[in-house]
Amino acid sequence: MTVLCLPCLNGQAMESIPSTPVLKNPHETLSLSCRGSGFNFGSYGMHWIRQPAGKGLEWFGTIWSDSSRTEYIASVQGRIEITKDNSNSMTYLRLSNLKPEDSAVYYCAT
Repeated sequence: MTVLCLPCLNGQAMESIPSTPVLKNPHETLSLSCRGSGFNFGSYGMHWIRQPAGKGLEWFGTIWSDSSRTEYIASVQGRIEITKDNSNSMTYLRLSNLKPEDSAVYYCAT
């Protein structure tokens, strides 16, 4: 599984942590973080999007600006947690019990 977190889709800067590709095996847990800069992080919801090899972009999760609500696609329900730390301009993704279909490039976006 190759994992990257790239600049937001609307051009606002996001820094991936880790910044290098991450390889995971089925049934393992993926943990990613993104740090925002150059905008009021607390005013924006954060989205996580992925792109499997040879396929289009797929939105799979969102957390509201105040962290009061999350939404996920059915295929990751029960395996995913997205959190947000507005004071440090950070968003976090945790995806457990990885499946072959989770193999993708991962993006965070506002």
